[in-house]
Amino acid sequence: MNIIIINGPNLNLLGKREPEIYGGRSFEDYFAQLQLKFPGVKLSYYQSNVEGELINQIHKAGYELDGIILNAGAYTHTSVAIGDAIKAVPAPVVEVHISNTFSRETYRHQSFISPVSAGVIIGFGLKSYELALQSFILEL
Repeated sequence: MNIIIINGPNLNLLGKREPEIYGGRSFEDYFAQLQLKFPGVKLSYYQSNVEGELINQIHKAGYELDGIILNAGAYTHTSVAIGDAIKAVPAPVVEVHISNTFSRETYRHQSFISPVSAGVIIGFGLKSYELALQSFILEL
């Protein structure tokens, strides 16, 4: 099984940015742990703060890999283009968020990604990624 985690804007600052919301651990550290925990999965990681680069990565991965775990960050609430990119590829996408977006600002309650995703996992901290990965292993 070949899965990619794609993280959007500001997620490169995990461990530094708003630790009361996002925790104090870097994503790189967490990703290394995920790779060890799931040795039978070829797991890759991509992060960009640029919407078009995220779309390009979804296009590429969506035709080459078995699945995508996507945390589009704030683009979740604004990007019709990312939603359209997900619709354009055959690979299933699981949307994840570290925080519970429904317990935050009202504008975070809207997602352009949820309606076109295979599933959504919200609010379990970094464990959200692990839960998404398990959903692929259990064959969504």
